[in-house]
Amino acid sequence: MAKNSNRLDRPFSRRDRFVPKIGINQEKFGQASETFARAMGTGEFLIWMTVFVVVWLLWNTLMPSGFQFDPRELNFTLLTMILSLQASYAAPLILLAQNRQADRERVKTEQDRQRAERNLADTEYLAREVVALRQAIEEIATKDFVRDEMKDLLRDLLTELRAEAGTAAAKPATGRTRRIAND
Repeated sequence: MAKNSNRLDRPFSRRDRFVPKIGINQEKFGQASETFARAMGTGEFLIWMTVFVVVWLLWNTLMPSGFQFDPRELNFTLLTMILSLQASYAAPLILLAQNRQADRERVKTEQDRQRAERNLADTEYLAREVVALRQAIEEIATKDFVRDEMKDLLRDLLTELRAEAGTAAAKPATGRTRRIAND
């Protein structure tokens, strides 16, 4: 079924028919608003704006009536309108820039949180590994331990050999033992 904007089950909207959709690149518009907000937030902007307003006021106050384009008698209507227009555009653009900054900070905070979780997991893993290594090192035989064990074994062996030699001397020699001893 073809899409028809003149359906009876859909309310009629003049906007549908008369207002074309404008394709705006949100990223470029956001960058432009941030640049504008950044420029308006500088001391240089305030100084130049003050110079502009003072020159405007002096020109339209001190110049002859024929050269004035926004006379004082009309309470500087054009200047007021220009400053109001600037404020009406500046406020939403500054808010847009602040929202984008808040979004960036939110993303950065989330990335920092994820990084902190990874660091914590890595630290816990390394702590477990250090404990395992300490336990393994406690079980490893050191040089002194092996030396002491070898001395104990040698002492036990010598004791056994002496004991056997003592019992062998006390026993009468058998025929085979005599033959080995005579050889």
